[in-house]
Amino acid sequence: MKTLGPGQLVYRHTDAAVLVEIKGLTEAIVRIIETGATELVRVSDLSLSLPSAKLVKSPLLLSKNEEWNEIIRRFEIIRPLLNNNGRVAADVKKIADASGVSVPTIYRWLKKYNDQELVSSLARAERADKGRQRLGEEVEAIIQDKIKNFYLTKERPRVSDLCNEIGVACRATGLPPPHLNTIYFRVKNIDKETLVRERFGYEKVRDDLTPHRGRFPGGDYPNAVVQIDHSPMDIIIVDEEHRLPIGRPFLTIAIDVATKMLTGFYLTLDSPSAMSAGLCIAHAVLRKEHWLAKRDILADWPIYGKMTKIHVDNAKEFQGNMLKRACEQNNIILEFRPKKQPNYGPHVERAFRTFMQEAHTIPGTTFSNVQSKLKYDSEGHACMTLEELELWFTVFIVYRYHHKAHSGINDIPPINLYNKFVHGTDVQLGVGLPAPVQDEEKFRLDFTPYVERTIQQNGVLINYINYYSPVLRKWIGLMDPVTNRSRKFIFAYDPRDISSVYFLDPDTHAYVQIPYLNSAHSAISLWELKAVVKKEKENPHAHINEDMIFKGVKIMRDMIDEAIQRTRLAKQRRTSEKRSLRRKEKMKSWGVVQQSRAPVNLATEEIGKSNFSEEEIKPFENIEVGKFSG
Repeated sequence: MKTLGPGQLVYRHTDAAVLVEIKGLTEAIVRIIETGATELVRVSDLSLSLPSAKLVKSPLLLSKNEEWNEIIRRFEIIRPLLNNNGRVAADVKKIADASGVSVPTIYRWLKKYNDQELVSSLARAERADKGRQRLGEEVEAIIQDKIKNFYLTKERPRVSDLCNEIGVACRATGLPPPHLNTIYFRVKNIDKETLVRERFGYEKVRDDLTPHRGRFPGGDYPNAVVQIDHSPMDIIIVDEEHRLPIGRPFLTIAIDVATKMLTGFYLTLDSPSAMSAGLCIAHAVLRKEHWLAKRDILADWPIYGKMTKIHVDNAKEFQGNMLKRACEQNNIILEFRPKKQPNYGPHVERAFRTFMQEAHTIPGTTFSNVQSKLKYDSEGHACMTLEELELWFTVFIVYRYHHKAHSGINDIPPINLYNKFVHGTDVQLGVGLPAPVQDEEKFRLDFTPYVERTIQQNGVLINYINYYSPVLRKWIGLMDPVTNRSRKFIFAYDPRDISSVYFLDPDTHAYVQIPYLNSAHSAISLWELKAVVKKEKENPHAHINEDMIFKGVKIMRDMIDEAIQRTRLAKQRRTSEKRSLRRKEKMKSWGVVQQSRAPVNLATEEIGKSNFSEEEIKPFENIEVGKFSG
């Protein structure tokens, strides 16, 4: 993990400088190399490399499994050298000899990784003859068939037997057999887990490839291990417009194991998902100065940067391929909690208990159980919107939680312990501030959900909705040369607003925004779309299409508005009836005797014919402000 410390070469915007001293957690003294001037600057303005204006690229999704496994293998070879600041040539030669790779190759891999600090930078350079098939499709099909049905079997034949089997099959069809090195290369690149499982069985995979740990690992310094989990909050929130109850939100948090600092969180009304986990990770890793300033919070939240390991439970939202590959691409270990071993997740669970206890002080709380709630009307007392709850929670974290003594860390506030780790003590060297992520937008998109779709003349169809942009034109109707089927492409999306998706261009490896084909459609969420689709599927004769979906969304929104209006009028009617009853009770207690009704004029009769009650007529309510001004 890279850190900022005295003596390092840093960049303040485009000016090269030497970091002289770190002052506190947010400021530093630097000496500008060009002018020799010494200045006090914000740490958030410093970076380890010059800012780049390149397109946002993400090759991790486009790599095939075999290619990605080779990239990971190369990274594992050089990993011991990355954090070895005092390495010498002998260290590099030792790694090269142990891995069977030449010394120049090791140096080349180190340079590639240090330039970009991404695992995908270790990908094999594209050949000049890329795209040309070196083996015929028939020969390639025979090789893959024999590997799957002959070599990957419980009889465990040798590679030489596989070569003979492939040679016989090729000659029988009049094809030239491939070279032995080609077959050995194919076998060498078989996934280790697949190889062991098919040839030896699942027990061998469990015994040889599954790590065994008896206690919680790591957590020796900030961002070494971060635990992430979800939980519904013990509070009812209201909508923005009419302030009516809409349900309990879900909270996703990321806790640093070493310091107990909250590194990031995400609040939503949707059920926990890969999107919740991804947005929480992005919030934890990215710097938070602008995020706090946008909310007018004048406090520091100094923890940021890539974590070495993310520790999660076995929930399905953490099992997806998107989260796994995004973590691999950014050199983040994604580790799952062993089943039936609760000692692996105490930090995040204790944090949830603390947060929920604090939430019980907010009007609208549901408390932790029915016994605690008693007859408390949670919906009747609800008053905070989702945005207001997010602001309240942020204030609680940066002003109270980080500055309150924690029993789990010897009654030291998390912010103080983090400060000790950064600057060190009399008996321990400081690790310095974490290095910021250079391309924050790319990092966020790496953790965005995606789908694979073909591109047709009317664009791309995702969840019954068509999207189109001229950038898709060159990819219309392309065939995959391997499968001989329509080629599929990567499209990322944000479930909160599916009015556009993000196309990952295979040529530039850059994300391109693709809007609705029909620009007249309104922006909707994936939740609204699924609700309409679910309702339409209840009718066996219904045909689901794009127009029907947006018509259904409009009907649902109109129903909500109508229900809100009826609820408002019902509340006004009940309030009016209560006021009238209280007035009659007061008059009765005062002994007021109702006099006989006096004759009324026409104007009085007209008022009586109307539906307005005496209580509903407000004094001066028919006067327009500014009517008689000037």
